[in-house]
Amino acid sequence: MPRLILASSSPRRRELLQEAGFSFEKITPASTAECGVCSHETPPELVARLALQKASDVVHRLRHARAGTPNSSTFDTIIIGCDTVAECAGRILGKPADASHARSMLTLLRGREHRVYSGLCLRALCSDETHVQVDRTTLRMDLSSESQLEEYLASGLWEGKAGAFGYQDRPGWLHIVEGSESNVVGLPIELLRTMLANLGVATPHRPNSSSLGCRVPGC
Repeated sequence: MPRLILASSSPRRRELLQEAGFSFEKITPASTAECGVCSHETPPELVARLALQKASDVVHRLRHARAGTPNSSTFDTIIIGCDTVAECAGRILGKPADASHARSMLTLLRGREHRVYSGLCLRALCSDETHVQVDRTTLRMDLSSESQLEEYLASGLWEGKAGAFGYQDRPGWLHIVEGSESNVVGLPIELLRTMLANLGVATPHRPNSSSLGCRVPGC
């Protein structure tokens, strides 16, 4: 089992890896690696690029720190980078800037299907071998009354969340139509297991925790 490093500042991603039975370390990428939306990018292209940027930032810093140290193995360390966004009606929904921004996002989502995309990058510390894939989950948000919407905005739960809403902030509002639940939370565990297996890396077989639904998307 190689050393795994999660390139993320998200506590939710850390919790998902822990609940899935992985042993790993966490290093927060530089803030410059977590930004940069290009208008011509599709949501899958955006999350793939940002996941690569996060993993690459940590790789470069670790390589600089261990300069002059002999490489022991091509896969002695694997860096995991991930980025997640929501998309509805062609609009990429990141974290809302304020309550008014959150209200416009939620108004767009009500009664519609939308998609959550996560880019997942695995990059080896001792080589340039890099693998990037994208997972997608389709969800539907039920129509909610204006009073329910205002109550949710007043709660402040929308702050720091892509699309201004967490998966179980209000039970019954959001339903998965197709795809991975862990992807909605912020790290597609099933895809991670597959990508690691393709690299010949054994992964723990602990079932995903049923408490996933009590957490929220992160990016």
